[in-house]
Amino acid sequence: MTLSFQQSFPRSIDALLSRFETAAGTEIEAWLFEGRAARRAAEDKLAAAGVKARIRSAYKPLVQAFGEEIDLDGVKSIDVTYPVHADAEERRFLLEAYPLAGLVQVPITFTAREDHTLHYAVTLTAADGSERTVIVDAPNRVHVDHTGARVLSPTGWLCVSRDGNVLEDGRLETDFEILFATAIQEIAGHGWNKSEPFFEELRIEASLPFPDEALSFGEEAISLTEALHEDLYFSGLEIFQAASGRPSGDRGLQPGRIVPDVRFADGPLTLSIATRTHLIRDERSFSALPLDTAGEPLSSSDIETALEAIGGEPLNGGSVCGRSITGRFHAGSDALVLISGGQHANEPTGVVGALRAADVLARRSTAHFGVLPLENPDGYALCAELRETQPRHMLHAARYTALGDDLEYREAEPLYERSAREAFVARTQPGLHVNLHGYPAHEWTRPMTGYIPRNFALWTLPKGFFLVIRHQPGFAEQSWRLVRAVTAKLAEVPGLVAFNEKQIELYRIHAGELGFEVMHGFPVTVSEDARHKVPVTLITEYPDETIYNDAFRLGHEAQTQTVLSAYDAWQEISAVS
Repeated sequence: MTLSFQQSFPRSIDALLSRFETAAGTEIEAWLFEGRAARRAAEDKLAAAGVKARIRSAYKPLVQAFGEEIDLDGVKSIDVTYPVHADAEERRFLLEAYPLAGLVQVPITFTAREDHTLHYAVTLTAADGSERTVIVDAPNRVHVDHTGARVLSPTGWLCVSRDGNVLEDGRLETDFEILFATAIQEIAGHGWNKSEPFFEELRIEASLPFPDEALSFGEEAISLTEALHEDLYFSGLEIFQAASGRPSGDRGLQPGRIVPDVRFADGPLTLSIATRTHLIRDERSFSALPLDTAGEPLSSSDIETALEAIGGEPLNGGSVCGRSITGRFHAGSDALVLISGGQHANEPTGVVGALRAADVLARRSTAHFGVLPLENPDGYALCAELRETQPRHMLHAARYTALGDDLEYREAEPLYERSAREAFVARTQPGLHVNLHGYPAHEWTRPMTGYIPRNFALWTLPKGFFLVIRHQPGFAEQSWRLVRAVTAKLAEVPGLVAFNEKQIELYRIHAGELGFEVMHGFPVTVSEDARHKVPVTLITEYPDETIYNDAFRLGHEAQTQTVLSAYDAWQEISAVS
């Protein structure tokens, strides 16, 4: 069933100007999903018309207030109380204050407030002990979303007064909210076929006149284009999970590929939704650089070149769109290890790390390993396409395969992307699988559906490089020996422990304790899981969506050293097991 839809949406800030530019003597406070420059320009225009206006951001209002209104000159400490609301996760507004603790240059504390009033109270203490308190409103609305869940989401707001009398004080449904609601209505209300996949590709193109605003901490930015991408993509998955009778978060769902392509453009907001067949573009080629100095994700041709240099027996498979899944097998006398990367295609440091480690191992006469550096080439190609216009975004639309599922959770034939790994494991029976992954390098939000990403709350903030081990029954001792050895070696990587300490500290302030054991500076978790066919699976998680240059190089250095240290440790562990 094809879908084709187009609509433009008047800009809320233009409607505000039109309404009040002839209302001299009026005072207004408004909260919009809008960039800082446009809000300041509108205030100036209204001031020229005799209207006193303050237009604030409805998205991350506390962080925006510190950047725009709160003067920290002479302040020696900051205390913030934040609301806790019955229709939101307890830490919702603490998370929304991220990365404030990394932005301000003075000590800051956060305390939950017992009442549900939706504002932050910011107490600023000066060097002489004097205090002043600033109230920062956080307009939200309670609503039932497309999943039937009751959620609390940021919203626009408008307060109008004249001569000290309040004339209006209530929710203002904004352009951003209307666009999102329209997209969900069109997708959910369409007459789809009853079986998976529902389409080859569902393309959701949107333009927003809200530029990204980089923050002076790590990879963080205020980005409504990225927030909309994430909300549209995961809401789309939820719509089709429900249509298939699957639970929310089911990774085996094969709806087809859902692709929100959200860009910045001046003018009104626009939305276009259409189904289409898979388009196979010619991929951009790079001039080959040494792997250890790569400062950005590799091209497919670079991956092929690196595999040819590694040599060995080819490992082959094919993707849904017909792309090759290639790897190499080196037979030797060591205990066999499988190395893989690119299962989630927007996690690029693992691809480089797998190739770098395999290149080192291939030079050893006793090396016994298989490497599949890019298991999801269709997603990888989409990620490269989307990075051309949004190079810093996490781009979760490229996370899964062209069928829309997580290849590891594929339930039935044809296995496509999973076939190469399955064939290798069945044939060789490796004892250890090192599966290289990543996660967002900056905050991940879904503002229109409760702010915190549903089913992914653990991943909403970066928390350094960490390791997850899942093992079959009877392999707990070997798993703990492995993780102790690997983290000890990782602690020797220059800058990596300091990188972790910085991210973990900020995570603790804005999200609470990790809930993981920290070993040699690296969070780790070890658990029994019979789902995996290899006895021990070591999963890396590096915050690499999406980073470049030195940040990217540190990421793939961490991945490389994990593989090499795990390989070496596994030889000793296997010898005594």
